[in-house]
Amino acid sequence: MAGGNAIRGTRVGAGPMGESERGESAPRRKVAYWCANGHESRPFFAIEADIPEFWDCPRCGLPAGQDQVNPPSAPRNEPYKTHLAYVKERRSDADGEAILQEALKKLREHRGV
Repeated sequence: MAGGNAIRGTRVGAGPMGESERGESAPRRKVAYWCANGHESRPFFAIEADIPEFWDCPRCGLPAGQDQVNPPSAPRNEPYKTHLAYVKERRSDADGEAILQEALKKLREHRGV
């Protein structure tokens, strides 16, 4: 089996390639971010890219900022609200009582009581 494939014995991702084969990497810089738990992350950004003020911490998910002494505080999560809690936001106790009396009246009429 003479002749054949020039890339015989290789596969995609088979090994490291040099800069000359894959091109030069863009100039970049490392930016340090700290979260409220004290975790540090250092993502890379292109030199000409706008650096975000906040970055999500890869360890705990809290927002991280560039000031190690004063990291951003954790966001306040709203607790789960039940259907009744949403109804109480929209209706007063007097409205609820009026709706209840109306529903009871209809129910009694339907039953013939």
